[in-house]
Amino acid sequence: MIDFVRSLLFAVVFYLGSVPIVLVAAVTAYVYPPGLRTMAQVWAGWFYLTSRTITGVRLRVEGEVPQTSVLVAIKHQSAYETIMILWLFRSPAVVMKAELQRIPFWGRVAREHGTIPVDRAGSATALRTMLKAANAAKAAGRPVVIFPEGTRTVPGTRPELRAGLAGLYRALRLPLVPVALDSGRCWPKGFVKHPGTVTLRFGAPIPAGLDRDVIEADVHAAINGLN
Repeated sequence: MIDFVRSLLFAVVFYLGSVPIVLVAAVTAYVYPPGLRTMAQVWAGWFYLTSRTITGVRLRVEGEVPQTSVLVAIKHQSAYETIMILWLFRSPAVVMKAELQRIPFWGRVAREHGTIPVDRAGSATALRTMLKAANAAKAAGRPVVIFPEGTRTVPGTRPELRAGLAGLYRALRLPLVPVALDSGRCWPKGFVKHPGTVTLRFGAPIPAGLDRDVIEADVHAAINGLN
């Protein structure tokens, strides 16, 4: 019951506080698109503050958060890390489902922020679009962030990695930083959140140019280090 009340209070405070931030971000998308990255950090900072003080979910970061042009592969257990990457990274280019960019209004904001669309249908045109956006992020010195499992997973499960990770790794020719986490314990799917500490563990960079089997095995083991 306590966790439910805290979760309800968080939802009210966080979403009401998000309204003016999102409105400013919407204007920024049209007036000064580069400013969206700052607005994204402001919104993610608001999420961090409210989630910590109201739900009691704290964050511990282990290792170095890369801020330059690298490929970052993150374990995905909850919505928590999808927001926190906007706070931890100064200018991330996040790989996301292409259909999300087609949402009216929000899609424009996402595109202007520099997200990288991925189409699960895997058409040649969609692949070229994804690689073009990823190479633009690389040229701008931005870390390219991908959730290699493709979807949110239940704590304790270790699904195979999607092919998109190996494709980006091969095309971008960048070092890869794996990130393990355990957010699903505190921030499970559903409404109620539980107090505790979420750990994000940034591993040592894996060099570019390795064979697909090697890179996938190394990443799979690393991102499940806290699972």
